[in-house]
Amino acid sequence: MPISSGTIKFISSLRQKKVRQNYHKFTAEGGRIVGELLRQERYRVDHVYALESWVHNVDPKSNVPLTQVSPRELSRMSQLTTPNQVLAVVDIPAGPDPLPDDLDTGWSLYLDGLQSPSNLGALLRIADWFGFSNVFGGPGTADLYNAKSIQASMGSFLRVDYREMTLEAITAPFPGLTVFGADLVGENVHRIDPPGAGLLVIGAEGPGIREETRERINRWLTIPQAPGRSAESLNAAVAAGILCSALRR
Repeated sequence: MPISSGTIKFISSLRQKKVRQNYHKFTAEGGRIVGELLRQERYRVDHVYALESWVHNVDPKSNVPLTQVSPRELSRMSQLTTPNQVLAVVDIPAGPDPLPDDLDTGWSLYLDGLQSPSNLGALLRIADWFGFSNVFGGPGTADLYNAKSIQASMGSFLRVDYREMTLEAITAPFPGLTVFGADLVGENVHRIDPPGAGLLVIGAEGPGIREETRERINRWLTIPQAPGRSAESLNAAVAAGILCSALRR
């Protein structure tokens, strides 16, 4: 069955956050991500649109509706500069997940107003790699379901629990949770003896961690700069990767 121009227009409109929120749907593109989506149960895949070259890769047992499209049709739907072979329309889960009971037994990330969708996706990959089971997006943080966030996560959004929540709401039920903050001034992260659990706060590039968030941080960490260097700062995702590696060593 050919795809209608109305369907193409609707899928294209999902690039807007208000449309995603109104219809509770987002798009994911690329053979690897769509393949993972079709093999998991956390997210319901509404429909898959693919080029003929990709259709043959689909598991014949899959019950997800599939429509073969032309390169031009896929280009009109895609949110990528260079469209991939396949695009999936996926349902956004209803309602926020409750806080896990064991939050104070492992490591989590809190993103404080991180506005870059690409950085959000990269941070999900970092959390996935280093075993940070939970990632929290504070006020002002980019939308998880932005196409750039999904693409940059390389499928890690499927394996890491992500919630939008304030730091106060997270720490109130866990008063003994150590909250680490990344800053230019703090303990050398390579010289500390990391605890077995904690929450690492990463701020936005430029403004850093907001004042209202800083009040709830009880331990500051820094990544030492090589002698004689004058770089102002590190990219948020790069800094988070270094810190997560040191904390999980």
